[in-house]
Amino acid sequence: MKTYYFLLLLFLAGACNAQTPTFTKPAEMPLGFEEYDPVSTLKVPEHKLKKAKFPFIDVHNHQFQMDKGDLRPLVAQMDSLNMQVMVNLSGRGWGNLEENTRFFTAALSNIQKSEPKRLILFSNINFDDIGKAGWTEEAVKILADDVKSGAKGLKIYKNLGLNVKDNTGKRVQVDDSRLDPIWAKCGELGIPVLIHTADPKSFWDPMDRYNERWLELKLHAGRKRSANNPVPWSNLLVEQHNVFRKHPKTTFINAHMGWYPNDLNKLDSLMKVFPNTLVEIGAVIAELGRQPRASKKFFEKYQDRILFGKDSWVPSEYATYFRVLETDDEYFPYHKKYHAFWRMYGMGLSDDILKKVYYKNALRIIPGIDKSQFPQ
Repeated sequence: MKTYYFLLLLFLAGACNAQTPTFTKPAEMPLGFEEYDPVSTLKVPEHKLKKAKFPFIDVHNHQFQMDKGDLRPLVAQMDSLNMQVMVNLSGRGWGNLEENTRFFTAALSNIQKSEPKRLILFSNINFDDIGKAGWTEEAVKILADDVKSGAKGLKIYKNLGLNVKDNTGKRVQVDDSRLDPIWAKCGELGIPVLIHTADPKSFWDPMDRYNERWLELKLHAGRKRSANNPVPWSNLLVEQHNVFRKHPKTTFINAHMGWYPNDLNKLDSLMKVFPNTLVEIGAVIAELGRQPRASKKFFEKYQDRILFGKDSWVPSEYATYFRVLETDDEYFPYHKKYHAFWRMYGMGLSDDILKKVYYKNALRIIPGIDKSQFPQ
């Protein structure tokens, strides 16, 4: 009997093996997260805008060739977007003081002889040798001279707070008292300070499966920071907010919505505390587009304190901004997967608010822009 059952089991096993199909995975499987990019089957109205509805001022742009060459091709690209005025925040370019002074002078001259109404420069602070005797006084004088020559504002890069060190090797905090005369001078001159402090908080968070910026950090490893590199993320923003608090007579443009576009309640509280601040939307449109109802309410509430900015100069990417701001479109992709793997929705802002965001608010706080270029 035992032999019978043994033979029966062998028979059944053979039969099962004979009937089991062999599964061969497609060559492209399995997909990694980086590769997965499904095409939506959703059928809804689409409005893929190429130009802004109204002429606009981009308050956050960077151009490093304005000191030489023909500026007409750049202006032609601006025309294709309906960009009326570009603010080049990198007015002094890069390099040491002598090099960036040469760049500023040459760029300003090139603009004046070709497109003075369409292109404007902000000045920058060269932090080399900060801490040495007379550094602050010289920095204030250079700023005043730049404004007298034609600069319309001051741009502070994120290196302040992150890696700027003084002559003793110590990290220079954003709210370092040696910089107070600079902020005060901007208020006295009537020019805004566009200040970029820190980066998205996710860059300080663990790079694990819970981090929304995981793919970006994988592709751009240099953006990852440890929890205390150089200090916690929250410390940097506290330093920035101290500057706003100490200088209520100076107008500050908080770049990238102060890195709170994903927490509009927090940003709302900061806007209340610091009435001398505005925000610009450069590089954070994906955050706004995934919460269109909350974003629209925020824009309605702070319509007089929001500016249009893009940051990196890639003309084709402006379409995403126009679509989020102007349309009621649903579930459309961002232009860079590694910034936002989610889909976005349009806010459908009113014409009155669009005009303020696109140009009216900038005209109010940035001196010397020809207002005749814009509708009432």
